[in-house]
Amino acid sequence: MSDLKRGLGEAVQAAFESLGLPAEFGRVTASDRPDLADFQCNGALAAAKSARRNPREIAAGIVDALAGRPELASVEIAGLGFINLRVSEKTLSARANEIAADPRAGAGLVEDTRRVLIDYGGPNVAKPMHVGHLRASIIGESIKRLYRFRGDDVLGDAHFGDWGFQMGLLIVAAIDDNADIKSVVDFVDKGGDQGMAGEALAKLIDLPMLDRLYPLAAGQAKADEAYRDRARKATAELQAGTRASYRLLWKRFVAASRLALEREFHDLGVDFDLWKGESDVDALIGPMVAELKAKGLAVPDQGALIVRVARPGETKKKKLPDGSVVEVPSPDPLLVVSSEGSAMYGTTDLATILDRRRTFDPHLILYCVDQRQADHFEQVFRAAYLAGYAVEGQLDHIGFGTMNGPDGKPFKTREGGVLKLNDLIEMARAKARERLHEAGLGSELTPEEFEDTAHKVGIAALKFADLSNFRGTSYVFDLDRFTSFEGKTGPYLLYQAIRVKSILRRAREEHVETGRIVIKEPAERDLALLLDAFETALSEAYDKKAPNFIADHAYKLAQAFSRFYAACPILGADNVAVRGSRLALAQASLKQLECALGLLGIETPERM
Repeated sequence: MSDLKRGLGEAVQAAFESLGLPAEFGRVTASDRPDLADFQCNGALAAAKSARRNPREIAAGIVDALAGRPELASVEIAGLGFINLRVSEKTLSARANEIAADPRAGAGLVEDTRRVLIDYGGPNVAKPMHVGHLRASIIGESIKRLYRFRGDDVLGDAHFGDWGFQMGLLIVAAIDDNADIKSVVDFVDKGGDQGMAGEALAKLIDLPMLDRLYPLAAGQAKADEAYRDRARKATAELQAGTRASYRLLWKRFVAASRLALEREFHDLGVDFDLWKGESDVDALIGPMVAELKAKGLAVPDQGALIVRVARPGETKKKKLPDGSVVEVPSPDPLLVVSSEGSAMYGTTDLATILDRRRTFDPHLILYCVDQRQADHFEQVFRAAYLAGYAVEGQLDHIGFGTMNGPDGKPFKTREGGVLKLNDLIEMARAKARERLHEAGLGSELTPEEFEDTAHKVGIAALKFADLSNFRGTSYVFDLDRFTSFEGKTGPYLLYQAIRVKSILRRAREEHVETGRIVIKEPAERDLALLLDAFETALSEAYDKKAPNFIADHAYKLAQAFSRFYAACPILGADNVAVRGSRLALAQASLKQLECALGLLGIETPERM
């Protein structure tokens, strides 16, 4: 099944070739003047410049070559040589019926499928998710859904932060804070039963406790060198596996954290195929460092081991303490092993690439991480290419901007702290309840149904506000605007979907059946053209790894349906054939709208 733009593009390209001109000039796009045409081709101007001919003369040749094609109602020349194409009602009706019958709502599959692994979420042990995790979670989830929908074999990995110095800090803090935990640790160290000890720790340690302890421990480590040394020793003993009690504590930290994280991710409609953490690649680091040294890539530098990733001639200016400026290699080297002998963050990321190659062998790994981490990923990717763990282009950092407050800075609470993600979700739910009551919606729902609807409206508000922006840009958080049932918002789209569902319910009650779609009225025509544009939106989103193209399409489709609903009575149409046609068009619109919203991770309620 081919969308109209592609089919017309192939015809126009063939027309250019028939005139002895390159087919690439036959690119067809949606018209920027829908009142004049459905599609347009501006290639005659570029072709004229290349061939040193009159553009209107070339355009006239294209028009002649396209004359008589049944899918076109008209082909006209405008201005200096723009070619305007208008699709026939018969062709548009046929395309609308194809979409209506298609379980995929008119969406195609990619020709060459790939194995793709998407790294997103990035939660950490002992730290409740905060507002900074929102974008990574919902952008990554949407891209995962999109790539899977297009036919790729996709895995989503939470990439759990569960290893390193922060674990040593928590071990020391937990033992110091709670005498019962210290007793369990002593019991295990003396050879006590680990199963019994694990059960005891499960009752003693939960996420609120870890959330309380971690910032206290981190602060004390900065101020107290002895405390910092204890945490370092605990980290080393944990990673070396020499203290079974520490491994038990670590397992409990991970279990308590993951339970809460899964709940919050589920509330967001985010699910992972893999919950691999930094600890999963710990055994790979030693052999990997040895291999990097053997290849001459990991070299000594001031007591540490680094991999120089800058290419010859790549430099930046650096100001020295004496005020002089020198040229140094850029990007900076990747620090693999610190002067203290510790593996670093980049080392773990490099080992993770190696692990992913061995376990899944992906054609593409996408990292959905804050744009501020761009330099880090540049270093890691270059090191991976040098080591042969990946090939150029296989690794891609799809960065994103920040969600900001009214001051234009990353969003904070009124007290200046970081807002927890669970609190943000509850804020959205509360505002959704308020909006539903203001609009007089949900009064016929049971309390349980109302809460479910309020949750879906709140999540739709958060997700659409984020995903309607290109991921690389930052945006200002405005919950009042995001939760409005008017304008370009998630709740507006849900309202339009529920409007169609209401029409379909009434149709069943009145025994009105769908029929063959016949496009006649301008509003029908506009809606059918929007349905056809779904494939283009998906292609753009897929190629650019940018869900905002899907969000834009969903909004335009909802607007087109609203205009169609106002201009073309559906159940009140004059005859059976028109009622059936318009009902089928409405049903196709709902199917595609829900498909697009599903790719954004937005679920529609049945009623409001």
